[in-house]
Parts: sequence; C-alpha cells; structure tokens
Amino acid sequence: MLIRRDRSLLLLVDIQQKLAPAIFAGDAAIANNVRLLAGARQLGIPRFVSEQYVRGLGASVAAIRDAAGDARFFEKMHFSCTGEPGVIEMLRATGRRQVILTGMETHVCVLQSAFGLIEAGFTVFLVADAASSRTAENRSAAIERMQAGGVHIVTTEMVLFEWLQQAGTDEFRALLPLIK
Repeated sequence: MLIRRDRSLLLLVDIQQKLAPAIFAGDAAIANNVRLLAGARQLGIPRFVSEQYVRGLGASVAAIRDAAGDARFFEKMHFSCTGEPGVIEMLRATGRRQVILTGMETHVCVLQSAFGLIEAGFTVFLVADAASSRTAENRSAAIERMQAGGVHIVTTEMVLFEWLQQAGTDEFRALLPLIK
C-alpha cells in the first residue's frame, strides 16, 4: 500500500522544548520532521501538530514552529491524540484516511495515538526516522509493537517519494533540496 498525497495527512506528536533535549537522536528526528512539514506544505497536505501539556513541557521546538506554516496546532492532556475531544473529528474532516505519524515519545504518546487512530478507522504510517524516545530501547520496542499491531513503518524519504510519485516534475524539483 502506497502513501497517496490526496489521501494522507501529517500528524506530529509532542516535539516540545523541554522534552526534545532528552530524546535519543532527537536532532535527527527534528530535522526529518522539518523536512516532512516542508514537503507537506509545498504539496498542500494537511498538517497537524499536537503539544502535550504546554505549561509543563513548553511549546513545540522553534524549528517545528518555523516549518509548520499554517499547520493546525492543538494542545492535549491525554497521551493519545485521539483521547482529546474533537481531534478525531478534526482529522476526519480532511477527508483523508492515511495518517503519516511522527513525534515524541514513540513508546507513549506516539504509540497510543497510532493505536487510537487505527481504532478510529485510519491507516497509520509511522515515520521511524522522525520519531524517537528518551532511550533507544523504548523507541525500538514501540516500533516493534506498532508494526505488530498494524502500523506501517516508513522513513522520511519513503514518504516524500511516495507523495511525489514521479521525477522530472516541478514538484519534484521543488522538493529535491529536502531529499538531497
């Protein structure tokens, strides 16, 4: 099953100021999230960004805020995005059923969001190189568990190339700097 730009949306989970410095390979995950945000923005793919308990964890890191453009930000207190009132309806309102999922922490908020999205009828693609936890062990265990539970594991480049579908177009040339 390929990711289709007209069927997908991007959901970033809790890439926040006070959490990000403690995340395993956090800088690389943030950089890949910025690439995904930029690509989705250029291709007109809906973008959503959750923030867990902003008062305690701070807002999204500056790089995410800068790359987000007109993405829809929402605060949450539940670990799962789908536990917050109105979030499932907000995502369904896009008419898209493929969720490209990234974020922190993979074994808590990302995992619970992934399973909540599946229960709500979405197809979920976890971008493994754009998701992490405080430890490599928690990240790995979460990815294994999500894959066993029906989440498709992908990488940033897989997503970008599947959104593009072909080379030689203006869109391909516009996104090429994100790939190189």
